[in-house]
Amino acid sequence: MAVAATEDVTESRLLLAEYDRIKEEQKARIGFRDNLLYFTLAASTAVLAIAVQSRQAQLLLAVPVICLVLGWTYLVNDQKISAIGCYVRDRLGPRLAELSGAHGAVFGWEIYHRDDASRTTRKRLQTAVDLFTYLALPIICVTAFWCSPAVQPLLVVVSLAQTVALAVLGWQFRRYAER
Repeated sequence: MAVAATEDVTESRLLLAEYDRIKEEQKARIGFRDNLLYFTLAASTAVLAIAVQSRQAQLLLAVPVICLVLGWTYLVNDQKISAIGCYVRDRLGPRLAELSGAHGAVFGWEIYHRDDASRTTRKRLQTAVDLFTYLALPIICVTAFWCSPAVQPLLVVVSLAQTVALAVLGWQFRRYAER
């Protein structure tokens, strides 16, 4: 009986099973990544509303923390989503094509959708949205804090550290967007 079970296990079946699993992971990561953007905007808006309503400018320093944590998580998930696509295009698809004797690309969608003439524009616009959400919005909050009467030495140090961290995050977004 064990011999029959192992005869059913072929390299092609294993690769197709791997494809199914990593596409499920990619799908889950896409949903999570997209929800991070909405959650970041909602959380930032809530903090801004509370800060304005209570007239406590120091609360504005919560927005950079939100954007740093969620922005880094967004970026990591986005990188993993792209890595899965790259793996399917460069490793999994060619191996399955070789095993099956297929003439042409296996998993053609992984290549086809990247040749869209508007892809570059969409990627640039998405990068602009990401940079606004995760970099410009928190920098505006830090600047508003600096211009407020709530400025205290310890909070200035915190805001400067946040600014440096935001610059690193922005650099990572730009660096990654160039790929």
